[in-house]
Amino acid sequence: MKFNLIKDIVFFDIEATGLSVVRDRIIQIALIKYSPDKEEPTELSMLINPGPVLISEEAYNVHGISSADLANKPTFEKVAKQIRDFIGDADLGGYNSNRFDIPLLMEELDRVGLELDMEGRSTVDVQRIFYKMEPRTLRAALKFYCQKEMVDAHDALADVRATVDVLKGQLEKYKGVDLVQDEVETVKEPVKNNMKALHDFTTDLRTIDATQKLKYNAEGTVVFNFGKYVNQPVAEVLYKDRNYYNWILNKEFSSQVKQLVRKLFKDYQSEAEKKQV
Repeated sequence: MKFNLIKDIVFFDIEATGLSVVRDRIIQIALIKYSPDKEEPTELSMLINPGPVLISEEAYNVHGISSADLANKPTFEKVAKQIRDFIGDADLGGYNSNRFDIPLLMEELDRVGLELDMEGRSTVDVQRIFYKMEPRTLRAALKFYCQKEMVDAHDALADVRATVDVLKGQLEKYKGVDLVQDEVETVKEPVKNNMKALHDFTTDLRTIDATQKLKYNAEGTVVFNFGKYVNQPVAEVLYKDRNYYNWILNKEFSSQVKQLVRKLFKDYQSEAEKKQV
């Protein structure tokens, strides 16, 4: 099956020193790019030296990559531009990518002065399709949708190849299938060969960032999900309380949160200035 694309999409997977998108570091990344004007995808895969950040025992038990394996590999700073240029303005896809891979990559890029701008970029989290339609794991997903056994699980390139296979299997299996939610609401054919539709289906609209600091309220306004301003509109609060705005930008919040905060503040400030003219 060929993906129905109007722009590039990059599926990727990350292995890391641990599970924190703020504190941990990437030690392996694999990316596969599909383009509407190319028959075959393009692949990029590399091991990365995490510098002084140690690989946790829990993480090592999952991916089996040791510090010795990474001793002579480049640091992220050396390969950051290559990775960002490979992605370009493509949509992004992966398995649990909205909660882990994308925010961790954003964090790493931010540390070296680069930005992964998410505005106008669709994201397709294959795990979200799977969990909504058939709640299981990547290994089970590959067997269920593709009748394949998982080989080299938790090797980044093997995982992202499996993710692509699973999505293709999902597109075949759920073609024309409606989703009944809570025996009341029916979503008409949510899984279709359209990256924007898959983005809408897999994106959790209750929270916006991976660390769940910001969320939408019932009116669709971005509000705080923590602290003294919990449930209050982010843009309005930051405009009125510049100290709180600067506090967020200078504290250990994820680069994803900071990027959203800057944009919300800038947009609100622009509208406020127009009203004053």
